[in-house]
Amino acid sequence: MVERMQVEEKGKNSQEEKKDDFSLEKVPVEGRTMGWMSITNVTLGVATAMLFIQMGSLMAISFGAVNALLAEIYATVVAGVVGIGICYYAAKSGLNVNLMARGGGFGYFGASITSLIYALNFIMYCAIEGSIMAAAVHEYISFVPIWGLMVFFGLIVIPLNWFGIKQLDKLQKWTLPLFVLLLGSGFWIVSSKSNFEGNIWTFLPEGGEIGGASLLACIGIMNGLVGIMALLVSDYARFIKKEELKVGVFAVGFLPQLVCFFIMGVIGIWFGVQMEEANPGVYFVQILGIGGALFTILTQLRINITNLYSSSLSLANFFENVFKFKPGRNFWVVFTSIAAIILMLGGVLDHLGSLLTFQGVFLLSWAAVLLSDAFIVKRVLKMGPRYFEHRQEYLYAWNPVGVVSLIVASVIGSIAAFGYMGVFLQNVAAFFAAIIAFVLTIVIAIATKGKYYSKKVADDVEADEYIA
Repeated sequence: MVERMQVEEKGKNSQEEKKDDFSLEKVPVEGRTMGWMSITNVTLGVATAMLFIQMGSLMAISFGAVNALLAEIYATVVAGVVGIGICYYAAKSGLNVNLMARGGGFGYFGASITSLIYALNFIMYCAIEGSIMAAAVHEYISFVPIWGLMVFFGLIVIPLNWFGIKQLDKLQKWTLPLFVLLLGSGFWIVSSKSNFEGNIWTFLPEGGEIGGASLLACIGIMNGLVGIMALLVSDYARFIKKEELKVGVFAVGFLPQLVCFFIMGVIGIWFGVQMEEANPGVYFVQILGIGGALFTILTQLRINITNLYSSSLSLANFFENVFKFKPGRNFWVVFTSIAAIILMLGGVLDHLGSLLTFQGVFLLSWAAVLLSDAFIVKRVLKMGPRYFEHRQEYLYAWNPVGVVSLIVASVIGSIAAFGYMGVFLQNVAAFFAAIIAFVLTIVIAIATKGKYYSKKVADDVEADEYIA
């Protein structure tokens, strides 16, 4: 009661919005006050990232429009199914995937592995998106050194992220109309002045084929992005109002995947073939001039404020778990920004392929462990608590179920991804690793008889938060 009074007292001052992040704890029922439309609006800021347009353009130019389209459909379905599952458990429990992992097969300290790598992924994304912004603006005002633009765009997102999810919702609402206007203008200009002859959807590069190795290569590219979107939505789904759970889970779990992979992918295919260029940061400036530079900045800021948000939550979780260091989420916002600037200056885009490969394997494996634990271990096998526990006093430090499954699946998946197990598995490595993780979670849970899930069962978890 005393702690609740202290929180309420703090809520009366300027730190009220900073406390709504719940980076280290469950969002209580009374804190789940956001409508599904607002939550979906925030996640669409991620979904409209230029990286998703770039992947569509890159695949179309390199492997053909049909192969690119089929890969985008594949990614939409896989990420949509996983996203809906993750969203359901986040909304039911009030936990994001970092906190869910503690009682979802990893243990209190074991979950720190996932928190740290998850945070590093978002730092990498901040650097990628910031680099795209800097390149686009440098294309228009080349007299400004690109390193200066990288520093500027790395720092500008800090104040935009200071007050948490409610500020993100406002920023995404204000910027969406301008985003749609500039994108529509680009469509109109290219449609009216294009010199492209023939049907875009029959485009194939010389020597290309529909299906076969070309399609597998496209699927391999998309696997690097599927996991991050499916897991990211948990940071926001935990704020969904209880009475809007069903519609909210579908909207937040599936709609961002539909937008980022299918809609933005199709846009990228169309522009890429028309402009014969894979980088949207370049061709939007060529199409719209200063408007293209503004469009790129706007698009990348929309994604980077959410990258910073998710990274700050994960870093706060990791350092609190391992080192009991709790400086607050805003400290980690600044840390993430500075780390992203360092990566930008170090040329992160030069290593994008390898980074996305490992990320896809790790994140999809992690999602598979959580879903296997929830659907099979807790619900079917009735092992461990019937809810996700996140508090240290109820948990063992390590649970081999999740830790071993994730490590083994990630190692095997990475070996496959770098070509040591044949071309087919190389291109479906993330999906392959996820299957291994899903099965191993069940096998190890049975082998250990679920004894490492909890030291004791809590008596203060509401029935509505039980998932099995």
